[in-house]
Amino acid sequence: MRIIGPENLVFGVDNVVACRTFFRDYGLREISLGDGGYRFEAIDGTAVTIRARDDAKLPPPLPTATTLRQTVWGCEDQDTVDTVAAELSRDRNVTRYDDGSIATTDDAGFQIAFRVTTRRAIELSPEKVNSPGAPPGRAPNDLGAEDEAEALPLTLSHLVLFAPDTAKAAAFYVERLKFLVTDRLGADGPFLRPRANDDHHCLFLIQTPPHMQGIEHLAFHVQGPTALMTAGTLFVNKGYESFWGPGRHKFGSNWFWYFNSPMGCHVEYDADMDKHDESWVPRLAEPGADASQMFLFEAVEKFFPGGGPPSH
Repeated sequence: MRIIGPENLVFGVDNVVACRTFFRDYGLREISLGDGGYRFEAIDGTAVTIRARDDAKLPPPLPTATTLRQTVWGCEDQDTVDTVAAELSRDRNVTRYDDGSIATTDDAGFQIAFRVTTRRAIELSPEKVNSPGAPPGRAPNDLGAEDEAEALPLTLSHLVLFAPDTAKAAAFYVERLKFLVTDRLGADGPFLRPRANDDHHCLFLIQTPPHMQGIEHLAFHVQGPTALMTAGTLFVNKGYESFWGPGRHKFGSNWFWYFNSPMGCHVEYDADMDKHDESWVPRLAEPGADASQMFLFEAVEKFFPGGGPPSH
């Protein structure tokens, strides 16, 4: 099945105004849907949609505090959407819409949808790095640090879900939708990617008690490590609370910086994730700090040598 990845995450929230401000400051483009909803797009058009918790247009909520209402998965073509519909219609209700998209529920109870992708192709240069022994990444006088540099979210990267039975949840995506397991943090922590995406993961599942079921975080890719540090620093300077990072994960190798959000979940900037093909053999590590990150930094205020120690 040629599923590409998460295309849109739909939330029902208590404070629409705070969420709108958060995602504008995070770097996404706000689009009013004209019916009380707001869409926040990355450069390629992948997005987050925000509605009030009691908006009748939302899919039904889980019986927990999570604000995530639906994950919309983008597919390469209508044949893939139709194949998914035929497969899942064997044992559950599947709603079909006039635009060809479908909606249903996965085995963990999360609302999911599938549609032909509407993401826009983007062609951008990678971050430029000068490395000894290699051709220069930047030409002479091409600066690597600029005060006015932009660091915008480029594409929706992945989501992490708390699930009460990750074995059952993962089996649905692997057996029914043909996702691949790339790595595992313990027996209950699979990293998953769909067939039409070679990122290390688009979905990660974490075992939790039933009352915690929901979304732990979502992430958008930025251009690279410098863009991540720039975006995160700008976000901190706007008053948002850093939760974890900046640092670099071990599984996936992606740089990360997580922030608290008014959606009741974390929102991450990430960059430089590993790519895998079907020859990759999944690894297994016991959950813990050593397996979770290669290194971890802490954001502090700027300082100048001779002007006293950095402020913590």
